[in-house]
Amino acid sequence: MHDSGGVQMARALKHAALCLMLLPRFLLAAVMLWLLDFLCIRKKVLLKMGEAQDSPDDPPVCVSDTNKMFTLESLRAVWYGQKLDFLKSAHLGRAAPNTEVVMVQERRRVRILDCMKGKRPLILNFGSCS
Repeated sequence: MHDSGGVQMARALKHAALCLMLLPRFLLAAVMLWLLDFLCIRKKVLLKMGEAQDSPDDPPVCVSDTNKMFTLESLRAVWYGQKLDFLKSAHLGRAAPNTEVVMVQERRRVRILDCMKGKRPLILNFGSCS
C-alpha cells in the first residue's frame, strides 16, 4: 500500500524541520572537532620549529595524521548522536515516559505506572536471564 502525497509531504516537512532544529548543534560540534584538529596541527608545527618550551611536567605531545577528529565518520557519528538525543522520549527534569512492559509471572502487557501502589517509589529491575 502506497502513502498518499499528503502523507509523504508531511513526512518530508517533519524531516526538514528536524534537520533545521539540529543543524546549529551539529555545526557547533563540527567546529569544535575542526578546532581540535587545528590545535593539534598548530602544536605539531610549533614542535617542528623548535619554539615550544616543554616543561618536565608536560605529557608528550602525540600528533599524527591518522588521529584526526574532523573526519566524515566523526561528523556522521555526531549527527546520529544529536538526532538520537533530540528524539528520545525521556528528558531530564520532565515526567518519565509511561512505556509498556511485560509482567514476567503473568505474561501480560501493562504500562509502567500501572504497577505503582500509592505514593511508594516504583523500582524497576532490568536484569539479565542469560
